[in-house]
Amino acid sequence: MLYGLYLSAAGVMANSHRQDVISNNLANSETNGFKRDMALFMERVPESKSRIGQYSDPMLDRIGGGLFIAPSAIDTSAGELETTDGPLDVAISGEGYFSVQSGGKQQYTRDGRLMVDRSGHLIQSGTGAKVLDIAGKPIELDPSRLTTIANDGTITQDGQPIGTLGLFEITDVSQIVKTGGNLFAVASPAAVRPTKPEIRTGVLERANVDPATELASLMDSQRQLEANANMIRYQDQTLGRLVNEVGKIS
Repeated sequence: MLYGLYLSAAGVMANSHRQDVISNNLANSETNGFKRDMALFMERVPESKSRIGQYSDPMLDRIGGGLFIAPSAIDTSAGELETTDGPLDVAISGEGYFSVQSGGKQQYTRDGRLMVDRSGHLIQSGTGAKVLDIAGKPIELDPSRLTTIANDGTITQDGQPIGTLGLFEITDVSQIVKTGGNLFAVASPAAVRPTKPEIRTGVLERANVDPATELASLMDSQRQLEANANMIRYQDQTLGRLVNEVGKIS
């Protein structure tokens, strides 16, 4: 493949991927506790530098080798807090995650929309996952009694303490993996430890997505994709003239 076509094709694929990431962020801008993804890329060195003994062209080496798509990173910064006055709507002030049980595994979320189901389990209403206490066990309540949650995570019913929300800190954010449904898994259990952040009741954390910023980035990636696509077309036209006109035997 010609060098210029390769670089332009890499640019098209990279910006197509960037558009997908940004579009997903925009689609979840109203999802409570959602954490935006960041499209990342890495430089690809020229073949002459990546392979020992490869033919080197000084001019092409200065152009570079294009770029690769790197794994997306998760922006774990907190979103804005929105007042709902819901008795079981809670948000974490600062770092930390609620712990839930989903698919038989312990997972984590910042979405604090909680409710008590018919069986008496405290669940995360968005996914139906059972909310866990500090010991990693499901929290069981009496659906007929008044339930409140204090700022330290203590759950009471009719003034009697029942349990404590399990709140955990993830010390290495690179270990966080999105599993769907606004839930996170942690690749290494060693990166998780109990914590005691302040709980805000009657409020929910919004997504940490700024739609205006994401739209601007989406437009920028669209322009870059079109520029690379145009370069592919121009180079194809040039090759066509080279083969059909310049190289014609008279």
